[in-house]
Amino acid sequence: MNQPVIMTEQELRVNGAIVLNTPRIFSDFDLLDQFGNKFNKDRLKGKWSMLFFGFTNCPDVCPTTLATLNETFSKLKEAEKENLQIVMVSLDAERDTVEKLSQYMPYFNNNFIGVTGNKHLIRRFTAEINIAYNKVPLSADDYTVDHSSQIVLVNPKGDYHGFFKAPHSEIMLRQTWRSIYASFKS
Repeated sequence: MNQPVIMTEQELRVNGAIVLNTPRIFSDFDLLDQFGNKFNKDRLKGKWSMLFFGFTNCPDVCPTTLATLNETFSKLKEAEKENLQIVMVSLDAERDTVEKLSQYMPYFNNNFIGVTGNKHLIRRFTAEINIAYNKVPLSADDYTVDHSSQIVLVNPKGDYHGFFKAPHSEIMLRQTWRSIYASFKS
């Protein structure tokens, strides 16, 4: 199939994709990617971005979601890949350093971007795009992070366009993103 199927709003919803009626503008932010380069809102402009919010010590949801994103990305056409970036924003700035992300992200895909930074800036950014998370103690010297599992979709203008609800599957992500991508009016 050459052309994607353009889904109705209801069909998108049934497949876990929620597109905002009006894309939401959010504030700029100043974080770092896994190479120590500045990562801000400008890095989200010019192509579509799927943002997943997680952490490297996550035992289940994060690696599963990143593996699904890799499967989705790998099945896209080259032109589609050039118009999409996958970004994991760490919700564990204390442990997820630039170095740790540079080792973690290639397990899933060398093209994926890992982002970390000041925990207060991450909190402000996540609040603007409806990502909830909370540090949960496991013991005196260990903790985990409970977090939302949706994948946020940012359009090429750098605006919050919608999100994909969990559970995620490669076929649903790929088909819904292709539909949204094909019907987007810049």
